[in-house]
Amino acid sequence: MDITLDNADSSSPRTLASVLADAILQDIVTGALPPGSKLKIRELAERYQTSAIPLREAVSRLAMSGFVETEDQRGFRVTQVSKEDLEDITSVRQCIESEALRDAIESGNLEWEGAVLSAFHMVNSQPTVTGDPPRMNPAWERAHDNFHTTLLAGCRSKWLKHFAATLRTQTARYRHMSLRSQHASERDVGKEHEAIVKAVLAHDADRACELLREHFAATTRLVLDRGEGADTARDASSEDGNKDSNQAVNKDSNKDSNKTASARKRRAAA
Repeated sequence: MDITLDNADSSSPRTLASVLADAILQDIVTGALPPGSKLKIRELAERYQTSAIPLREAVSRLAMSGFVETEDQRGFRVTQVSKEDLEDITSVRQCIESEALRDAIESGNLEWEGAVLSAFHMVNSQPTVTGDPPRMNPAWERAHDNFHTTLLAGCRSKWLKHFAATLRTQTARYRHMSLRSQHASERDVGKEHEAIVKAVLAHDADRACELLREHFAATTRLVLDRGEGADTARDASSEDGNKDSNQAVNKDSNKDSNKTASARKRRAAA
């Protein structure tokens, strides 16, 4: 992959480190750089066809955002995923985005409502997955991010919107993992978005926030789903990343299941 400044949007000049940070983040999100994998600068330089200096800056930026961990005297590695992390992100995101959405509904104007409707039509016009084996459609991902950003655009708090955007990015790689659930095809994300938009346009803040929280919870349930028959076909790098991701999350799920079973046995014995 040849990374140059030509990849950047000409309307907003960016450094090579910024472009590299985005490229590495995308590979982390999709699983091409698996959770827990070491990020060796020499290997990254070959992968992205660039030099070590901007790469170090790019990786350091990702460490500040939580996608990369630093190891004393040992460099960097991709941050692991876990059941606890996913549930924590989901819970906090539900709180922050529902609060921001409520404020947006209360203070938003007709221009904002029109933007929400337009963003909905845009994301709804794109297939969620593409290819065989199925992968998240990049065009849908961009439209999906824009939809959720637009939903909160009417909120008056810049900090709520800032934290919401940060959490949305953290959720991205878990969303990719949700495709591996055997129940993924049963979910109609478009219908979920449509219901949220209808509640927003009806100025029903309670209903809109409830639907938004459930929208996030549905993704979490799919990631934690360990059903048999999920399509595990992936290319070599993505397959290893998804395998490690699911093992990390499902290992925690198994622990909880075993604890629950033991508790039931104790109650039955009593």
